[in-house]
Amino acid sequence: ERSKILFKFADLLEQHSDEIAALETWDNGKTYEQASKVELPMCVRLMRYYAVPADGSYHMQTMHDPIGVAGQIIPWNFPILMFVWKIAPALACGNTIVLKTAEQTPLSALYAAKLLHEAGLPDGVVNVVSGYGPTAGKMVLEMAAKSNLKPVTLELGGKSPFIVCKDADIDKAVELAHFALFFNQGQCCCAGSRTYVHESVYDEFVEKAKARAMQRTVGDPFRKDIEQGPQIDSEQFEKVMQYIRAGVESGAKLQTGGEKLGSKGFYVQPTVFSNVNEDMLIAQDEIFGPGHTRGGSTSQFNSLWVGSRTIPFGGYKMSGQGREKGIYCLMNYLQVKAVLTPLKNLAWL
Repeated sequence: ERSKILFKFADLLEQHSDEIAALETWDNGKTYEQASKVELPMCVRLMRYYAVPADGSYHMQTMHDPIGVAGQIIPWNFPILMFVWKIAPALACGNTIVLKTAEQTPLSALYAAKLLHEAGLPDGVVNVVSGYGPTAGKMVLEMAAKSNLKPVTLELGGKSPFIVCKDADIDKAVELAHFALFFNQGQCCCAGSRTYVHESVYDEFVEKAKARAMQRTVGDPFRKDIEQGPQIDSEQFEKVMQYIRAGVESGAKLQTGGEKLGSKGFYVQPTVFSNVNEDMLIAQDEIFGPGHTRGGSTSQFNSLWVGSRTIPFGGYKMSGQGREKGIYCLMNYLQVKAVLTPLKNLAWL
């Protein structure tokens, strides 16, 4: 009965909206167009929205429950950061965790797991597994589909563009583009590894970018004056060198770098290519190393570098699904449950 009354009232508001809008204008001074075309329709919609739950005596709860056990796989490029990105929202939502580290970088996660116990986390809530494993991605989705349809989020790689317009501050743009690519030895899933520069400032930008790359300090990563350490291992080092060779062979102009630095370790010279076309491998593939490409135009991208990274964090299409950080990340670790309870013998009825 209550619901019928509210719905009837909404219908009457709608039927008499012209008169009420006129009264609003006389009374308040607001425009008749605003009152009749915006505010009255909002009132009608709101009344109809609240009329629905009034149909019967029920208590309705929408609950967000933990999903249970979260299986997490983290990469080697930011071991402790990825560890925290994964466990923080999962634990905050009340889940337990089985986390696999990358075989190249297990140490910081294992140490941090020890600190979790010291902080008072019960045994078995966070379980860190170290060992070898192939690159997952599509394999995880396939296994989830073939087994029990577990929900899956993926934070994968990309080929993000850095776009320099003709009215840009070139010196600042060079420094930002340099950071966007060479940060963390270029081993960053959102690295701005292809730079698109307006033709009117292209030559100036390339020369200054080349000079900045040549100034980059490479060496012992424990030293304060060093900007770039080694690549993660021999496999990644060889992969980067193969892409550099592919760039040269495809006709891109090697402005600087392109060689191994020193006789020990997996150090790569900061490398800059110009005159790169869209069909070249170095313009399409994620190099994951200190190799920068310049030239062309784009319409699809994973992350767009505009001088800062945004929150939440994640990619489109082949760059993944789901989001890390912020409130959107919490949705990865919660499931919505509706609880409807009939109410009887209510004192107010």
